[in-house]
Amino acid sequence: MPLGVQHCHMGRDWAAVFGVADTDHLFEHFEAEHYRGRRYRYLPDARHGVERGTAILGDAVVRGFPSIPRVLVLDPGVPKFFDGPVTVEEKLNGYNVRVASVETDEWGTLGSDRGDPGPLAFTRSGHVCRYTTELVREQCDLASFFDDRPDLQICGELIGPENPYTTDDYEGVESAEFRVFDLRDRETGDPLPVQKRRDICETYGFEQVRSFGTDDPEPAVETVWDAIDELDDQGREGVVLTSADGQAQLKYTTSAIHRSDLEHAFALPFDYGRDFLFSRIIREVFQAVEREEDPEGVRERAQQLGESILVPAVETVRAVDRGDVVGDEHVVRGDPDVIAALLSQFRDQGLDLDVLDDRRVDDERVVAFVKRASATRDKTEYYLQGGTIDE
Repeated sequence: MPLGVQHCHMGRDWAAVFGVADTDHLFEHFEAEHYRGRRYRYLPDARHGVERGTAILGDAVVRGFPSIPRVLVLDPGVPKFFDGPVTVEEKLNGYNVRVASVETDEWGTLGSDRGDPGPLAFTRSGHVCRYTTELVREQCDLASFFDDRPDLQICGELIGPENPYTTDDYEGVESAEFRVFDLRDRETGDPLPVQKRRDICETYGFEQVRSFGTDDPEPAVETVWDAIDELDDQGREGVVLTSADGQAQLKYTTSAIHRSDLEHAFALPFDYGRDFLFSRIIREVFQAVEREEDPEGVRERAQQLGESILVPAVETVRAVDRGDVVGDEHVVRGDPDVIAALLSQFRDQGLDLDVLDDRRVDDERVVAFVKRASATRDKTEYYLQGGTIDE
């Protein structure tokens, strides 16, 4: 039975929930998944104005996090986009997580005795991740929060060198930690005003992204530049600018993250490289122009950019030639059952994992593994063996 037909019998007005007239067509794009024996549906790509990652559990909805537009030139971009005060906050390099407590007959409610799973953590694509769920439950007082605000979802970034999706080093973060950057209505996706959101997070002791302050749009441009200079020196990602009511947002990133993205992409050139190249170079072009860099500064930027592309790609081709495994390397630690569930989840999703190390540290299981990059390995081997390419 098509997903849309099934949903028509759940007693909800789904057209009103999503603001979409043709819900059958919308639900055709949802995919089914299971979490600890419970079935749910998620939307892998944005459709009909409904955000990617939106999940349906029974008759409960967890909206996906919206895509934030990017500005390439801060002045006049910021004053043109915002018409009131703007808060500048750090954009962290990790993976996007939404935490929600669903209340349905099928899934149970927080604190019930029906074997309910409690608050759940959703990845950007809409999957319920047991590893992330357990980690956020350990680090945040979710029970108190959702007792008071069951209508909200917590939007944050999981950062640090030990996580299964995007690894990066942050000072003071030894494994993986959660940082809140937004609070939104679970069903509508509407954000809370910035100051109210920050106050609520402080009340419950949630670690938040750093704020660089609030200002009117014109002076906010200088605030962004100061923040970008500092973050660039630290090799960090960038900033998000948000209107006071939380409704309007822009992002702007550092040259350091552009190079880092390219290094990662061209270490696996046939899996990521081509999609990454153009957008990162264009960002560098406009940043160099707006900063009014002299020819020497542009040449230095170009040299760094070129090294980010060529060096990792050469290293990867040599690694394949040696017969080494190539792919994204990760380290995760936690409860043995949770780590086992995570690895099983990845394999169920079709990922080819190569476990490099698997050990116990006290009561935790620590696993180092590689998500094999099959396209890069196969194509590189083909060309190394004399294969030709059509251009």
